[in-house]
Amino acid sequence: MTTDAIRGRGERPWAAIAAFAVLLLALAIAAVVAAPPARSQGGEAGRYTGVASCAGSTCHGRMEGDGTVVLQDELMKWQEPSTPGGAHSRAWAVLTNSRSQFIARNLGIGDPSKASMCLGCHSTGGPGRVTPLEDGVGCESCHGPAGGWISSHYAGVGTNADPDREMRDKHLSNLRAGLRKLEDPVVRAGVCVDCHFGSKGEGQFVTHRIMAAGHPRISFELDLFSSLQAHHREDDDYGWRKFGAPKARTDHVQMWAVGQATALERSLDLFQSKRGTEGMFPEFYFLDCHSCHRRIFDQAKPLRTGVDNPGRIMAGGEKWPEGIPPYNDENLIMLSAAARLASPALADQLAARTAAFHKAMTVDRASAVTAAAQLAQTVSALKATFASRSFSGTDAFAMVDAISAPAINDRLTDYSGSIQAVMGVDTLLNAMVSSGRITVGAAAGIRADIDRAYTAVRDPNAFKPTDFQAALGSAVRSIRALR
Repeated sequence: MTTDAIRGRGERPWAAIAAFAVLLLALAIAAVVAAPPARSQGGEAGRYTGVASCAGSTCHGRMEGDGTVVLQDELMKWQEPSTPGGAHSRAWAVLTNSRSQFIARNLGIGDPSKASMCLGCHSTGGPGRVTPLEDGVGCESCHGPAGGWISSHYAGVGTNADPDREMRDKHLSNLRAGLRKLEDPVVRAGVCVDCHFGSKGEGQFVTHRIMAAGHPRISFELDLFSSLQAHHREDDDYGWRKFGAPKARTDHVQMWAVGQATALERSLDLFQSKRGTEGMFPEFYFLDCHSCHRRIFDQAKPLRTGVDNPGRIMAGGEKWPEGIPPYNDENLIMLSAAARLASPALADQLAARTAAFHKAMTVDRASAVTAAAQLAQTVSALKATFASRSFSGTDAFAMVDAISAPAINDRLTDYSGSIQAVMGVDTLLNAMVSSGRITVGAAAGIRADIDRAYTAVRDPNAFKPTDFQAALGSAVRSIRALR
């Protein structure tokens, strides 16, 4: 599967971006986004009804998108056989392929299609599920178990003099009954990261041991992945549900920023928990892969393969010590860029607490956990700030400048952080188009530059930071020229 698919958005051509084959595979293999609180089978509100309950031709199962309120072909899009949009429906099926069988043999867990280690993120529901495993990541994995709200959801509005108000009231009632408010970026991010980043739930954390067995590395960007899984249209109905205004649409910059904060918040929370260690070792999932994964051989003149990262300067000004793997700060780098635009005071606090956290990582686990908790407080405050404000097309330009500024660009020394940077610039370019700041044609002219940046992160084993920084810089200069 090629990486052009991961960038297929409404106004974009599908260009070849091979770097994202890894992310597409992660999307297919680690794709369930069911939050643990909704896994209870007690009462109607926690009861899963299965994909079939949504599949009627008068609901979401039409072969053509010609519905009046929603297109009603959402199930067909969820089942697309080869595109990223159909990855959730294939989540359980991939557990039967040769790669999954290989991973399972390495881990000694038996049949992966039945293993709890896998089903937490490859199926709908949880222990005591009543939905078929073949459903994969079904509708309720994202929208919540439907037992408490499905009858109200498919019931039409009455003859009320104000049908719009009646529909709004019904939606609010459904939310109280367990429907998840996915139009809220904070709610959506919290649901998605459970599997696309990890949680404390059973079978919802891809450890270093699982990756060593052959599972793809987890990576996530909320706005980009949301675009891939958008099986609906953003019509007037969607607008008033989210903003109370019919013509309102998704704020892609806000979605991106909230996603970065949520991913880092989750990472720090898991790091502080028992997930932070495995046996006598730290859980290497949290660390920068490229600080250790390199060729090891004897030579008369040692060749240093690492690149100094100015963002990992510790409190006190010391450089990061060679030989100690640093924290994987891919989302922290992007959050640093967004923080300066949203709240300079919090940006300063983020920088100080980041330095303190890096310092504590070189001392002992207790110090690192304490520093992680303080850093998480700042991250949570930033997430709330992002969620409470809207972002304009001008903000998108400012965010691109922030990502490409020396203080941030010089930190793109590892593969995972660089992937986040190119996804971020790509998302922000899309936001400029959707807000009307630049035309579709003008954006299309920048695709070659964006593609070169993606090419620079095609192969993690051949990643060269300086080449990537040059490629991203070329894309950014082209975007600035359109300001």
